[in-house]
Amino acid sequence: MPYKIPKGILYILFFTVSFIFCVFSLQAQTEAISKRELKSVKTTQAIRIDGIVDDKAWETAAAVTDFLEQRPQVGGRPPANIKTEMFILYDDNAVYVSGICHERGRDSISTELVGRDRAGINDFAGVMFDTYKDEINGVGFYVTALGEQFDVKYSLNQEDGSWSAVYQTATNITDTGWTFEMRIPYSALRFSKEKVQSWGINFVRRRSKTGQQYNWNLILPTKFGTMNQAGVWTNIEDIKAPIRLSFSPYFSTYVTGTPVTSSRKDWKATVNGGMDVKYGISKAFTLDMTLIPDFGQVQSDNQILNLTPFEVRYNENRSFFTEGTELFNKGNLFYSRRIGGQPLNYYRPYGSLNANERVIKNPSETKLINATKISGRTAKGLGIGFFNAVTKPQYAIIEDDLKEQRKMETNPLTNYNIVVLDQTLKNNSSVTLVNTNVLREGNNYDANVAAALWDLYDNKVDWNFWGKVANSRLLGYTASDKTLSGYNYELNFGKFKGPFNFEVHQHAADQNYQQNDLGYFTNNNYYNNGFGIWYKLTKPKNFYNNIFFQANGTYSQRFKPRAYQFISLNINANSQLKNLWNVQVNMNLSPQQQDFYEPRLPGKLFKTPGSYRASVRINTNNAKKYSATLQLSERVSPKYNSSTTEITLGSQYRFNDKLTISLSSYNELAKKNVGFAFINNNVDSVFFGLRNRNTVENIFGVKYNFNIKSGLSFRARHYWSKVNYYRFFNLKENGFLEDAIPVNQNADKNLNLFNIDMIYTWEFAPGSFINVSWKNAGQLFDQNALDKYYYNLDQTLSNPQQNIFSVKIIYYLDYLSIRKRRT
Repeated sequence: MPYKIPKGILYILFFTVSFIFCVFSLQAQTEAISKRELKSVKTTQAIRIDGIVDDKAWETAAAVTDFLEQRPQVGGRPPANIKTEMFILYDDNAVYVSGICHERGRDSISTELVGRDRAGINDFAGVMFDTYKDEINGVGFYVTALGEQFDVKYSLNQEDGSWSAVYQTATNITDTGWTFEMRIPYSALRFSKEKVQSWGINFVRRRSKTGQQYNWNLILPTKFGTMNQAGVWTNIEDIKAPIRLSFSPYFSTYVTGTPVTSSRKDWKATVNGGMDVKYGISKAFTLDMTLIPDFGQVQSDNQILNLTPFEVRYNENRSFFTEGTELFNKGNLFYSRRIGGQPLNYYRPYGSLNANERVIKNPSETKLINATKISGRTAKGLGIGFFNAVTKPQYAIIEDDLKEQRKMETNPLTNYNIVVLDQTLKNNSSVTLVNTNVLREGNNYDANVAAALWDLYDNKVDWNFWGKVANSRLLGYTASDKTLSGYNYELNFGKFKGPFNFEVHQHAADQNYQQNDLGYFTNNNYYNNGFGIWYKLTKPKNFYNNIFFQANGTYSQRFKPRAYQFISLNINANSQLKNLWNVQVNMNLSPQQQDFYEPRLPGKLFKTPGSYRASVRINTNNAKKYSATLQLSERVSPKYNSSTTEITLGSQYRFNDKLTISLSSYNELAKKNVGFAFINNNVDSVFFGLRNRNTVENIFGVKYNFNIKSGLSFRARHYWSKVNYYRFFNLKENGFLEDAIPVNQNADKNLNLFNIDMIYTWEFAPGSFINVSWKNAGQLFDQNALDKYYYNLDQTLSNPQQNIFSVKIIYYLDYLSIRKRRT
């Protein structure tokens, strides 16, 4: 029987649609900002990068002085005593940028040593380049007042801060402000081979204590995109890309102490070596390769107790998989944690044991042999991306009572591959083809996903139509070795210019669509329709600098057979106040749902009780020495009188430019929460339960930077989550629950995770590092859900801990530098 939408929901939908057209008819038109032009100047004079803008060459440079305020006062001009002057030159080898950032005094400059590729609370300045002038893709080079660098890759309204280039900067702080100089070699850029060319360009300055950001060509918050709002740098003549070839060989050694018993650890020392290679195949395309990579020093995952039927998605911390991967992330088909992740048949050994056998070794991660990526964009706007990675076979070791051992393969030799073609069009538009492929040795199935994406705008870049059509094929997946084929599509239409924006969408996937072999996908078999509306108040008034209002809703059904799943409505407001505090308020309404996944058995469904949620989040001004975060959330469901309260408290204190400490605490208290408990396989029935859940996560961090080249960071995390079931139900065929006869099965869970990540980093030469790391990991998992927090913490710390001590040396070698030394 089709689900009948409650009248209250219909009223809300009617009000929302009415609001869309009302606001649309009243919205103010934002004045268009024309593109400024800056004529290039080529120099033959030497420039010393020391942060002091006194070289003779700067007297001939093109000057940029008329900066406009991007926020908080859009389009405003700064007073004379905080004006900005920047200069730009180029020669046969590099682009040079310098600047004078005037200030009222030293105390007006916000500074903090935070390390490479972080902005923190620092004042900074820099330049953006759109070298192909496609108004979509670009790169940004920035330097803080203390001289630390960070760089960014830009795509349409997105920023990738993981990208890194090697360039030279220097700064100098005075009583009247600060100055900087920057040398960006052509090896850090990609550009066409035209004899005379023009680039998109913009200059940026941020003043953190006042929350102000200035651009040369104004970037309007009411207009979609970043590089399409850049100016133009004209008549760049006779520049040639150098040979872009660099090597980053590494050497590392690890000493690992793994607990064997409560009183004994097995200590093991290992030595590793490998290399990263970066080669400019042409002016536009670059090859990146990692051979025998070592990711042992990346930050530990924030693992959690997962009570949902879906996989947890963790952040990618491995730099090779985050840097310069914007092409491969098109369409959300690439989840890099699949490479080197859990073996395909990780749990198979536990179901294949004889009575006298046990698993003594079963690696939870596969070993990456090598990975290669090639990416770039032609002068005509065709972006090409190729990615390939190979992982070794993985085996579990099974031992019997006589100490005889046998191996069982848990993951075969596997090849992962992605090919992307992305063509930029006029008006910030683009079309993209993506293919992902996973080939496995032996009788394991292979997987292929092909997708076409489009992102189309009208001439004024007001209206947007974007979407995706994808087909997945699992070869040899079924028992009869036939191919399992499925499809997925996304259709979206909206307006993204001016203070009022909206979008409507329809997303669907059939029951056979799968992209989890190389992508991330929680579930298929859905047919969703939804909308989103935004209204932006960007002109400071009264108590605020800006306010963003948003509302969105989704009506979800199964694709086949068509059946109601859920309705979700969200309304939120986000504002920056005049004191640079941020306040966010959110409300969510979720009527009764039909959940086909929580029962964990095909053909079953659970009628999740309706609920509503309200939350508020406050962030104080992080440019102050002390800053804090407070978030309160409450979800209530009338049935069973269940409630979930979440409280997050975060504090950070900056003692000086070098030392900062932070402490965050997350607390969740769920009372009378109803959810899956276990399956009784004897009678093929599903048991649910009323449960109380308490989760606490505390993270303590210390950061000390000795200078702009070296620093020490310490991070300790304790996560505790316990679940106590006290009343059980049987799931009926209609999706409702009925009280069950008490069963002799304990569904309680109690998980403690404790991690320490401590690392010292020294950049002893450009792009070259020495890292010294200590990682500690402890765990306690049982079904004792009655003990208190401090007892659990004490027991976790008393348990044997795994300790890993490591030293890693990475040396950056640039081919041009080596050749110069020889000549």
